[in-house]
Amino acid sequence: MKDPVEIPIDGTLDLHTFRPKEVPSLVRDYVNLCRERGIYEIRIIHGKGKGILRRTVHGILENHPLVAGYHDAHDGSGWGATIAYLHKCKS
Repeated sequence: MKDPVEIPIDGTLDLHTFRPKEVPSLVRDYVNLCRERGIYEIRIIHGKGKGILRRTVHGILENHPLVAGYHDAHDGSGWGATIAYLHKCKS
């Protein structure tokens, strides 16, 4: 059994090193952990390719209760990355 991979919770998640079947739970967990740490804007790098991983990420974000909205990155990465905005914690 492999040791778990430590992912820094800094608001950027690069999915290139993960298997597609790991992505749904990884993205959901990452969103939850960012919100717990007060990070409300997340960049998820999924790459361009055929757009399958992008659609998977968008589907997860669409249904996640902590996600206020998302869009393709408006920088050089184009639709190779998605920016997600989380609901702020109520205090």
